[in-house]
Amino acid sequence: MRNGIYAAFFATVLALPAAAQEAPIQDTIRSQIDAFQADDFGRAFTFASPTIKGMFGTPENFGAMVKQGYPMVYRPAEVQMMDLREVAGNLWQRVRITDQAGAGWFLDYMMVETAEGWQINAVQILPAPDVGA
Repeated sequence: MRNGIYAAFFATVLALPAAAQEAPIQDTIRSQIDAFQADDFGRAFTFASPTIKGMFGTPENFGAMVKQGYPMVYRPAEVQMMDLREVAGNLWQRVRITDQAGAGWFLDYMMVETAEGWQINAVQILPAPDVGA
């Protein structure tokens, strides 16, 4: 019994750092998606990490990559924040996006904290069947 209580306690304590960052991380992702929907690639680029900015160089290059490679992020019909997890010291925010055609997508956003606040360091499209709306 005592081991179960300790295990529950430590699981809760270990989850606190990620949970404390949930709102600012989700706000960053939503703000970037809002910028894409407004075709404001300059503002969307501000939410990218220095690594991503270095890879693409300009907001225009970044915007072109998102339009081509992540059309569900560029023009989502619906965005739902799922769980925030810590994996190997990195924070990953799971996001479910429904695209304009009604297909469901799961994406993982790797987040990094910088002097400018939380920024997006990677986005992975997860292999998952369409779960319907």
